[in-house]
Amino acid sequence: MLEIVEKLRSRLKAIDDQMALPEILSDQKKLIDLTRERRHVESVLKTAEEYRRAHETVTEAREIVASSDDEELVAMAQEELKSGEVNLENLERELKLKLLPRDPDDDKAAVCEIRAGTGGDEAGLFAADLFRMYQRFADKNGWKLEVMNSHPSEVGGFKEIIFSLSGDNVYGLMKYESGVHRVQRVPVTETQGRIHTSAVTVAVFPEAEEVDIEIKENEIKVDVYRSSGPGGQSVNTTDSAVRITHLPTGLVVTCQDEKSQLKNRNKAMKVLRARLYDQVLSEQQAKITEERRSMVSTGDRSAKIRTYNFPQSRVTDHRIKLTVYKLDQVLAGDVDLLIDPLRQHDQEKRLQLQSEA
Repeated sequence: MLEIVEKLRSRLKAIDDQMALPEILSDQKKLIDLTRERRHVESVLKTAEEYRRAHETVTEAREIVASSDDEELVAMAQEELKSGEVNLENLERELKLKLLPRDPDDDKAAVCEIRAGTGGDEAGLFAADLFRMYQRFADKNGWKLEVMNSHPSEVGGFKEIIFSLSGDNVYGLMKYESGVHRVQRVPVTETQGRIHTSAVTVAVFPEAEEVDIEIKENEIKVDVYRSSGPGGQSVNTTDSAVRITHLPTGLVVTCQDEKSQLKNRNKAMKVLRARLYDQVLSEQQAKITEERRSMVSTGDRSAKIRTYNFPQSRVTDHRIKLTVYKLDQVLAGDVDLLIDPLRQHDQEKRLQLQSEA
């Protein structure tokens, strides 16, 4: 593992040299890819340097224990050796995980869609709860959130809301949220105090750059109309809402939240690119091995992934059978209480597959 430090330093220098080349500076996609790789290599190098220093500390302590006649010095070295070996083992595991092949989309921004499913008004209210949960999670991580399109319900929830998230490692974290989220609670409209079960669907796509997905003008049909709010009433006096149909695939995207037709069109195109890119990824994932498909990050979006039980303040992630009794904290934005164990499960499985290969 020690030789990896020099390899990483060499790779970092090679990336810097590449990024200084005129042909790279004029190639937006290549420049973005190299910037992301550089950030990752720096992170791995930091852990590798820590591992090297820890290895030196353990080696020195072992030499003192083996060769010194000073009892007090040997006792101190033995204590240092005991804690140092634990630290070295932890760093070795962390380094192995960081050296696993990465999903190239992990560093990308994400487009997220939340849709109310079964449960009527209560599903729409929970869709709004999930949106606020992700807002708080974004704030904690220093991400920027931008609403792309929304369809509010009459009771204050959302039939659908689409938003983008940008920042560090956005898709790498948010990809674990795709699937059906189920809620069990007493709805505000329930007079008998009975617990109802409702469902909301969350879909998360890596945001595609224009260099990732090219959409020709003759492949889309653009319609404009007036924005509408809950109940269908008009909320704008101009035809600012935009509906874009991608003719080759039949995908339809609408955006109406902005008063500017141009802004709505740009947002709709961003969502369309993300959905088309997701189709490409899905086709690629369909070809991978059964073992890889079983990992939590590639779960079926129609599958129930999580249950939020309000009476017991319990959240259960069904993919790894994880239960935490911290519902308030999760809804307050501590989604990493669930995402971190999912990532760890995913990484452990990949590490196991790599060692078996």
